[in-house]
Amino acid sequence: MPDRYVVTGVAGFIASRVTELLLEKDFEVIGLDNLNDAYDTRLKQWRLQRLQRWPQFRFHPVDICDREALGVLNDNADKIAAVIHLAARAGIRQSIGNPWVYVDTNVTGTLNMLQFCRVAGVPKFVLSSTSSLYGNANSLPYNEDADTTRPLSPYAASKQAAEALCHTFHHLSGLDVSILRYFTVYGAAGRPDMSIFRFVRWIYEGEPIRIYGDGGQSRDFTHVEDIARGTISALRPLGYKVINLGSDRPVALSSLIQTVERLCGRRGKVELLPRNEADAISTWANINRARELLSWSPVVGLEAGLETAVRWYRDHREFACSIALE
Repeated sequence: MPDRYVVTGVAGFIASRVTELLLEKDFEVIGLDNLNDAYDTRLKQWRLQRLQRWPQFRFHPVDICDREALGVLNDNADKIAAVIHLAARAGIRQSIGNPWVYVDTNVTGTLNMLQFCRVAGVPKFVLSSTSSLYGNANSLPYNEDADTTRPLSPYAASKQAAEALCHTFHHLSGLDVSILRYFTVYGAAGRPDMSIFRFVRWIYEGEPIRIYGDGGQSRDFTHVEDIARGTISALRPLGYKVINLGSDRPVALSSLIQTVERLCGRRGKVELLPRNEADAISTWANINRARELLSWSPVVGLEAGLETAVRWYRDHREFACSIALE
């Protein structure tokens, strides 16, 4: 019997691609997602429908904050090789307005999945974490041993708490844990609250390109294909490790916009807005640990990766144009 994996947040941007790669390898996947309205649910349904074409995929519309509902995993739980915990409330500015839902999902939800692994004897747990933990106080590029005790947003704080819980369960029960700190993930059918989706849409539709800051802030943009490969590579036994997954090539937003304009074949008009104090000025991943432990490095260059986002928008323009950005 092939290995069976549980993927939480399975209709999400990263989780859906991780799941596709597992299904392509003939693994069984049990997907959990409550399909919440953190962003337009039609995009989540679009991704989910693609996954449901696979016969070895099973989906449960479960909220990971509901411990009783997680009982759907109890059948044949002993055959689960790992939980890939990608369900999360993401977004820095949104977390300032409603921090409670971030604590519920990112802290309580993580606790529930860890407890499930402990009780069911699942040997491996992979947690999606974030570069937002590094804040603005650490030197660049960020390495995994940097200070993460000064988060700038409730989102980052909730992910710090999730990482701490992972260490506790590793210490108490020997659970093998890989914590992956993702750096600004982008690609086709990405999250509509993220910059790449918005930039492509705003440029294509002739709407103002809104930037919070002067455009000089930089991000370590990492393509979803590379992130998905790295996530699956982290399923190997590692004990307890925190690992950055990034491109190791930070790019200023102003430069990024010029590339998107060229790929779209259109010029945009930039509207500068005040920078949010919860936003990092720059992000940059030191990925030496990922190279050493996972034999992983990114292969999708920025322009090729942006082309996948632009092409998806062009091919699904009527649908993509209707997706709510807030």
